[in-house]
Amino acid sequence: MKLLSTILIILVLCFETTYAAPRIKIVSEYVTPNMYAANSAFTADSTVATGLRTTAKGTYVYLRAWNFGDAGTITSTSWSFVSKPSGSASVLAGITGLTAWQKFKTDLAGLYQVSVSVVTSTGTKDTTISIYAASFVGTGGFDSVAAAFPNCMSCHGSTPKFQNIFNSWKTTDHATKFKTMITAGPSSYGINQFRVHTQGYDHYLAADNNGFDDVARTAGWNWTAYAPPKASNWDSLKRKFPNLVAFSNVGCESCHGPGSEHVYNGGDTTRIMKSVDEGSCGKCHDSQYLGPEFAQWKNARHSNVVWSSSFAQNNYATPNDLGNCIRCHDGQGYVNFTKGKSTYTNGMTQANHEMVACASCHDPHGSTNPYQVRTRPVNSDSLANGFHYTGVGTGVVCLDCHKARKSADSYPQTTRVTSSTWGPHHNSQGDLFLGKNLATFGGTPYRQTQHFAFLPNGCVTCHMAPTDTTAANKDKVGGHALYLHNDATDYDHLKACQNCHFGKTRFDQFIADRDYDGNGTIEAWRKEVDGTLRKLRIALPPVGVDSVAWQLIAADSNNVTLRKAYFNYLSIAEGSERGMHNAKYTIDALVASINVLTGIVPTSTEIPMKYEMSQNYPNPFNPSTKINVSLTKTSNVRIIVYDITGKQVAELANTVMNAGKYTIDWNATTAGQLSSGVYFYRINAGDFVDVKKMMLLK
Repeated sequence: MKLLSTILIILVLCFETTYAAPRIKIVSEYVTPNMYAANSAFTADSTVATGLRTTAKGTYVYLRAWNFGDAGTITSTSWSFVSKPSGSASVLAGITGLTAWQKFKTDLAGLYQVSVSVVTSTGTKDTTISIYAASFVGTGGFDSVAAAFPNCMSCHGSTPKFQNIFNSWKTTDHATKFKTMITAGPSSYGINQFRVHTQGYDHYLAADNNGFDDVARTAGWNWTAYAPPKASNWDSLKRKFPNLVAFSNVGCESCHGPGSEHVYNGGDTTRIMKSVDEGSCGKCHDSQYLGPEFAQWKNARHSNVVWSSSFAQNNYATPNDLGNCIRCHDGQGYVNFTKGKSTYTNGMTQANHEMVACASCHDPHGSTNPYQVRTRPVNSDSLANGFHYTGVGTGVVCLDCHKARKSADSYPQTTRVTSSTWGPHHNSQGDLFLGKNLATFGGTPYRQTQHFAFLPNGCVTCHMAPTDTTAANKDKVGGHALYLHNDATDYDHLKACQNCHFGKTRFDQFIADRDYDGNGTIEAWRKEVDGTLRKLRIALPPVGVDSVAWQLIAADSNNVTLRKAYFNYLSIAEGSERGMHNAKYTIDALVASINVLTGIVPTSTEIPMKYEMSQNYPNPFNPSTKINVSLTKTSNVRIIVYDITGKQVAELANTVMNAGKYTIDWNATTAGQLSSGVYFYRINAGDFVDVKKMMLLK
């Protein structure tokens, strides 16, 4: 026994050693102007950093050691240069208040290799990173000024792929903003704004790296001779300083990093960057001179996208369809989807994971769409059930991901429940908004609200309504934050709603048209949805308990109706909208799901001309019988069975039922030990009341 215990202990230790181990990545961190201004640890360096591994000579690089392999806390780090350019005096230094960070200044162009040895609570691990410092070479070819070596377009201009990219870019604000502002901008426009409208202009720290400021100084162009903006400024710059035009825009190197190391090393692609990371955008867009979009995005879930090791699931041969996780859970994966490309994720780890940031949704090279939102593949604007949607404006970008992954028309019918992950997959907001792709059970169609018809940009109309400007809510709701509720202040952001729903300031001011959850009170739509979801949970296995056990649904493997009701439950319960995208559609699907699970089955899409309750059949019966009901309009329906003394023995229905025809199944054994004899059943449906008798004959 003692030997067995020893063996078990050794096995446990081996298991922990094998599976609990650090994996380290050195992250090149970005520092935006607003971060620089808010943190004295950065202010002293006077540097704004993009986080790219190709950076401007003469600026600081910020590095952070990150353990992505396990939950072990980093207890110590040891940093050193593996190599740096000959003659470089760069030194590594810690950063006050930032654990596991280091910084160094790139004093010369070339390769800097940095190593870190990390100790965590679960082990030790070493890794390295390569950083290239370079100078700017300019875009070239802009506004009829020919590209000259080493401008980017002096090489890339000869290939159709880059010609197309350039031709799209040259009409964007990235390309034209500086030109526009020095000719027609406000009188306040000046060198502070040059930092965000030109290529390579120093951000606070003076550095000689052939950026706009350096080229202008060498050429003799000085803004003081041209201020304030006037119509002749751009033509004068082009005529007298043509070499400066290549830097007079937010061009290639603004996002891909300075290009001299790339150009003078045979076009080595490791010395230039292609990344959708937000740092390149934040360098300009997270500043006082531009809007609050970056700060809003930092408060959105898009800035902290869920990662799972299960995303490492495919190679390039696998289509980037609705079954592919990475197309929505990774910024580059989404970009690849818009281009009709797959993403190679075999062996992918969290270290490769990209947030859904600016360049994921917006094409910095330009597009024909408003706000430069990306264009998606032909025929991709469809739900899982094949419904092709149009008329959602820029909201089409949201719907690329925020929709169910499975079809309600086929998935519950053909796919058995085998795990907790069965179902539509969390994001059915688009389906609910459009009023499509919930399971139906026959009968009249689910009702709809008119949000789809009146919101020209769909999701964007409401979720990106101008953000609240009060200090407590600023950048927390609306805009690129996307939230419509701030938990910290209990504020509901209803600016878009108020265009139609005058005076509404709270979601709970939207009151339902009847009592759907059967608690005797007509409440706000969200509360009615909550209550009806609870009723559906109780109707799902284990029946009678306020919870759902997928294992019991799986055990009833041939029950398609049960799976359809479960599909509807997951589609609604896994969202946070609580009916607000399409309240009537949501509530009707919930009620229909409850009804079929409790024996109330729609039998026709026809809307009858009058209320009726049929004689039960068979009659006499033992133990089961059926009752047909016809309703001319949506009604709160209650059907009760009484014995000969007037005592209630069963409640067959106490629910909302839409206009239509229904069959109600009753098994008398569910009411306990009923004796043979005459019983009465009574219906109340609005103003309609009827009583009939039936006979149980054992």
